[in-house]
Amino acid sequence: MSLPLQGSLFDGDAVALGPIEAIRRTPLDANAWVDVLPGWLGGASTVFERLAERVPWHAERRPMYDRVVDVPRLVSFYGENDPLPDRILVAARDALSAYYAAELGEPFRTAGLCFYRDGRDSVAWHGDTIGRGATTDTMVAIVSVGAARSLLLRPRGGGASVRFTAGHGDLLVMGGACQRTWEHAVPKTTRPVGPRISIQFRPRNVR
Repeated sequence: MSLPLQGSLFDGDAVALGPIEAIRRTPLDANAWVDVLPGWLGGASTVFERLAERVPWHAERRPMYDRVVDVPRLVSFYGENDPLPDRILVAARDALSAYYAAELGEPFRTAGLCFYRDGRDSVAWHGDTIGRGATTDTMVAIVSVGAARSLLLRPRGGGASVRFTAGHGDLLVMGGACQRTWEHAVPKTTRPVGPRISIQFRPRNVR
Protein backbone atom coordinates (compact mmCIF):
# COMPACT_ATOMS: atom_id res chain seq x y z
CA MET A 1 0.00 0.00 0.00
CA SER A 2 1.23 3.51 -0.73
CA LEU A 3 -0.29 6.83 0.21
CA PRO A 4 1.26 10.20 -0.69
CA LEU A 5 3.46 11.67 2.02
CA GLN A 6 4.48 15.30 1.71
CA GLY A 7 8.25 15.56 1.48
CA SER A 8 10.26 16.55 4.52
CA LEU A 9 13.24 18.88 4.70
CA PHE A 10 15.08 15.87 6.11
CA ASP A 11 14.14 13.38 3.38
CA GLY A 12 17.78 13.14 2.34
CA ASP A 13 18.95 11.98 5.76
CA ALA A 14 20.26 8.46 6.12
CA VAL A 15 18.07 6.02 8.02
CA ALA A 16 19.61 6.02 11.50
CA LEU A 17 18.78 6.54 15.17
CA GLY A 18 20.00 9.53 17.11
CA PRO A 19 21.32 9.48 20.69
CA ILE A 20 18.49 8.35 22.94
CA GLU A 21 20.12 10.01 25.96
CA ALA A 22 18.62 13.32 24.79
CA ILE A 23 15.11 12.11 25.68
CA ARG A 24 13.16 14.26 28.17
CA ARG A 25 10.61 13.11 30.76
CA THR A 26 7.28 14.73 31.63
CA PRO A 27 5.67 13.43 34.86
CA LEU A 28 1.91 12.98 34.54
CA ASP A 29 1.52 12.36 38.26
CA ALA A 30 3.54 10.71 41.03
CA ASN A 31 3.44 7.31 39.30
CA ALA A 32 3.04 7.86 35.55
CA TRP A 33 5.24 9.62 33.01
CA VAL A 34 5.89 10.25 29.31
CA ASP A 35 9.34 10.51 27.70
CA VAL A 36 9.62 12.42 24.39
CA LEU A 37 12.50 12.67 21.91
CA PRO A 38 11.69 14.60 18.71
CA GLY A 39 13.43 13.42 15.55
CA TRP A 40 15.04 10.32 17.06
CA LEU A 41 14.70 8.44 13.75
CA GLY A 42 16.55 10.02 10.84
CA GLY A 43 15.42 9.19 7.32
CA ALA A 44 11.85 8.80 8.54
CA SER A 45 10.37 9.38 5.07
CA THR A 46 12.30 6.40 3.73
CA VAL A 47 11.11 4.27 6.64
CA PHE A 48 7.51 5.37 6.04
CA GLU A 49 7.68 4.28 2.39
CA ARG A 50 9.26 0.95 3.28
CA LEU A 51 6.65 0.14 5.91
CA ALA A 52 3.74 1.31 3.77
CA GLU A 53 4.85 -1.16 1.07
CA ARG A 54 6.19 -4.10 3.10
CA VAL A 55 3.83 -4.48 6.04
CA PRO A 56 0.79 -6.77 5.57
CA TRP A 57 -1.77 -4.15 6.59
CA HIS A 58 -5.31 -5.23 7.31
CA ALA A 59 -8.51 -3.71 8.64
CA GLU A 60 -10.04 -4.98 11.87
CA ARG A 61 -13.75 -5.11 12.65
CA ARG A 62 -15.19 -4.86 16.13
CA PRO A 63 -18.69 -5.10 17.60
CA MET A 64 -20.15 -1.79 18.69
CA TYR A 65 -23.62 -1.74 20.21
CA ASP A 66 -25.85 -3.69 17.77
CA ARG A 67 -23.50 -3.85 14.78
CA VAL A 68 -19.95 -4.63 13.69
CA VAL A 69 -17.89 -1.67 12.45
CA ASP A 70 -14.50 -1.15 10.82
CA VAL A 71 -11.70 0.01 13.13
CA PRO A 72 -10.70 3.44 11.73
CA ARG A 73 -7.05 2.59 10.88
CA LEU A 74 -5.07 -0.27 9.38
CA VAL A 75 -3.02 -2.51 11.66
CA SER A 76 -0.38 -5.23 11.76
CA PHE A 77 1.20 -7.05 14.71
CA TYR A 78 4.61 -8.69 15.06
CA GLY A 79 5.02 -11.13 17.94
CA GLU A 80 8.33 -11.68 19.68
CA ASN A 81 9.31 -14.50 17.31
CA ASP A 82 8.24 -12.72 14.12
CA PRO A 83 10.87 -11.02 11.94
CA LEU A 84 10.29 -7.27 11.83
CA PRO A 85 9.64 -5.67 8.42
CA ASP A 86 12.67 -3.36 8.49
CA ARG A 87 16.06 -3.64 10.15
CA ILE A 88 15.79 -0.13 11.62
CA LEU A 89 12.89 -1.40 13.75
CA VAL A 90 15.18 -4.09 15.14
CA ALA A 91 17.77 -1.42 15.94
CA ALA A 92 15.11 0.77 17.59
CA ARG A 93 13.79 -2.10 19.70
CA ASP A 94 17.31 -3.04 20.80
CA ALA A 95 18.22 0.57 21.63
CA LEU A 96 15.06 1.01 23.70
CA SER A 97 15.66 -2.28 25.52
CA ALA A 98 19.21 -1.23 26.38
CA TYR A 99 18.31 2.30 27.49
CA TYR A 100 15.38 1.27 29.70
CA ALA A 101 16.91 -2.00 30.97
CA ALA A 102 17.39 -0.85 34.56
CA GLU A 103 13.97 0.79 34.79
CA LEU A 104 11.88 -1.74 32.87
CA GLY A 105 13.81 -4.84 33.88
CA GLU A 106 13.09 -6.69 30.62
CA PRO A 107 13.42 -6.12 26.88
CA PHE A 108 10.82 -4.82 24.46
CA ARG A 109 9.66 -7.86 22.49
CA THR A 110 6.66 -7.11 20.22
CA ALA A 111 5.78 -4.44 17.67
CA GLY A 112 2.28 -3.30 16.83
CA LEU A 113 1.90 -1.03 13.79
CA CYS A 114 -0.99 1.32 12.98
CA PHE A 115 -1.52 3.10 9.66
CA TYR A 116 -3.51 6.34 9.96
CA ARG A 117 -4.39 7.11 6.34
CA ASP A 118 -5.80 10.60 6.94
CA GLY A 119 -7.54 12.66 9.62
CA ARG A 120 -10.55 10.35 9.62
CA ASP A 121 -8.46 7.52 11.05
CA SER A 122 -8.08 7.52 14.83
CA VAL A 123 -7.86 5.48 18.00
CA ALA A 124 -10.34 5.96 20.85
CA TRP A 125 -9.50 6.47 24.52
CA HIS A 126 -7.90 3.36 25.98
CA GLY A 127 -4.99 1.95 27.98
CA ASP A 128 -2.86 -1.01 26.95
CA THR A 129 -4.33 -3.21 29.66
CA ILE A 130 -4.58 -6.58 27.94
CA GLY A 131 -2.10 -8.67 29.90
CA ARG A 132 0.21 -7.33 32.58
CA GLY A 133 -0.45 -3.68 31.81
CA ALA A 134 -3.69 -3.92 33.80
CA THR A 135 -1.93 -4.75 37.06
CA THR A 136 1.75 -3.79 36.88
CA ASP A 137 3.92 -0.89 35.75
CA THR A 138 5.18 -1.29 32.19
CA MET A 139 6.22 0.73 29.16
CA VAL A 140 4.95 1.30 25.64
CA ALA A 141 7.40 3.00 23.26
CA ILE A 142 6.01 4.65 20.12
CA VAL A 143 8.01 5.69 17.06
CA SER A 144 6.10 7.80 14.52
CA VAL A 145 6.79 8.28 10.82
CA GLY A 146 4.68 10.40 8.51
CA ALA A 147 2.42 13.34 9.26
CA ALA A 148 2.30 14.67 12.81
CA ARG A 149 -0.79 13.78 14.85
CA SER A 150 -1.92 14.71 18.33
CA LEU A 151 -1.62 12.09 21.08
CA LEU A 152 -3.84 12.92 24.06
CA LEU A 153 -3.59 11.49 27.57
CA ARG A 154 -6.10 11.88 30.40
CA PRO A 155 -6.50 10.34 33.87
CA ARG A 156 -8.80 7.34 34.10
CA GLY A 157 -12.01 8.43 35.74
CA GLY A 158 -11.89 11.92 34.29
CA GLY A 159 -9.76 15.02 34.31
CA ALA A 160 -8.03 17.42 31.94
CA SER A 161 -6.16 15.91 29.01
CA VAL A 162 -2.50 16.47 28.16
CA ARG A 163 -1.53 16.87 24.51
CA PHE A 164 1.65 15.62 22.88
CA THR A 165 2.55 15.71 19.19
CA ALA A 166 3.77 12.50 17.57
CA GLY A 167 5.66 13.77 14.55
CA HIS A 168 8.02 12.56 11.82
CA GLY A 169 10.72 10.38 13.40
CA ASP A 170 9.65 11.21 16.97
CA LEU A 171 9.89 8.82 19.91
CA LEU A 172 7.34 8.83 22.74
CA VAL A 173 7.47 6.40 25.68
CA MET A 174 4.65 5.98 28.20
CA GLY A 175 5.83 4.44 31.45
CA GLY A 176 5.22 3.78 35.12
CA ALA A 177 1.53 3.34 35.90
CA CYS A 178 0.49 5.16 32.72
CA GLN A 179 -1.36 2.27 31.06
CA ARG A 180 -3.58 1.46 34.02
CA THR A 181 -4.11 4.93 35.53
CA TRP A 182 -4.22 7.04 32.34
CA GLU A 183 -5.84 6.64 28.92
CA HIS A 184 -4.51 7.80 25.56
CA ALA A 185 -6.08 8.52 22.18
CA VAL A 186 -5.32 9.79 18.68
CA PRO A 187 -8.41 11.87 17.85
CA LYS A 188 -9.93 12.43 14.43
CA THR A 189 -9.25 15.79 12.83
CA THR A 190 -11.06 17.73 10.10
CA ARG A 191 -7.96 19.61 9.03
CA PRO A 192 -6.03 18.28 6.04
CA VAL A 193 -3.39 15.86 7.30
CA GLY A 194 -1.23 13.29 5.57
CA PRO A 195 -0.74 9.61 6.47
CA ARG A 196 1.09 8.46 9.59
CA ILE A 197 2.48 5.11 10.71
CA SER A 198 2.87 4.42 14.42
CA ILE A 199 5.19 1.65 15.64
CA GLN A 200 4.51 0.54 19.24
CA PHE A 201 7.12 -1.55 21.02
CA ARG A 202 5.96 -3.47 24.10
CA PRO A 203 7.35 -6.03 26.55
CA ARG A 204 6.02 -9.56 26.68
CA ASN A 205 2.32 -10.00 27.52
CA VAL A 206 1.42 -6.32 27.19
CA ARG A 207 -1.17 -5.25 24.55
